Amino acid sequence: MSHKLLLPLLLATAPLATHAQDAPATPEGWTGTGELGLALARGNARSESVNAKLAFAREDEYWKHSFHAAALRSKGEVTGDFDGDGVEEERYELSANRYELGASSAYKFDPRNYIVGSARYENDDFSAYEYQAIASVGYGHRFLDGERTKLSTEIGPGFRRARDADTGEVESGAVARGLLDFKHQLTDNTALYDTFLVEAGSDNTFLQNDFGIAVSMNEKFALKAGLQARHNSTVEPGTHKTDTLTTINLVYKIN
Repeated sequence: MSHKLLLPLLLATAPLATHAQDAPATPEGWTGTGELGLALARGNARSESVNAKLAFAREDEYWKHSFHAAALRSKGEVTGDFDGDGVEEERYELSANRYELGASSAYKFDPRNYIVGSARYENDDFSAYEYQAIASVGYGHRFLDGERTKLSTEIGPGFRRARDADTGEVESGAVARGLLDFKHQLTDNTALYDTFLVEAGSDNTFLQNDFGIAVSMNEKFALKAGLQARHNSTVEPGTHKTDTLTTINLVYKIN
């Protein structure tokens, strides 16, 4: 029987604070969350996987800033004819290796409307694109900003630069960027999150949805289950357009 050990271990900080007429005042300084999840399998099957996320935010009467980073690395046993001699071999190799950095700054006209500039960079050894870098400007609006439910959207033009992993060709072009960010406090210690991102251009349309539910154990620690789906519309034959990632992480909150 295979033995699996799931040990989520996490470092960072608390939910993004908001400032609005019907919401609590925003704390001074930066707040953030950090997540870390580790999964190990031994026995008949052998694999290792680690994912980590870090997010910080700061908001005052006129400005709001955010930064995030994420990484995923997995190893596992794979079987195949690696040297072309017709004999299948078993190797222990990387099966996922990805990191992402992103940041945004927004100027608020009022508690619900703002203009935002954002940038995102990702590097993925197992994607159709070796890297993708996007910078954009846009308009944002908070549709809901209550104590329990928050919903905001952003939309605007941007510029994308990416390198095709198969051909090495570098693509550049305009994109339309859209973002939907939702949070709902189900109970005093349980929160639901969903963030949907689209970057649509003539060369490729990238979609990413992050869904999660977090249960606080105390003021500092929470357990979070998440499901991430990523989709590239243009890929080489034999490459999947959609990747999914399911995580169970331990979260450390700082506020």
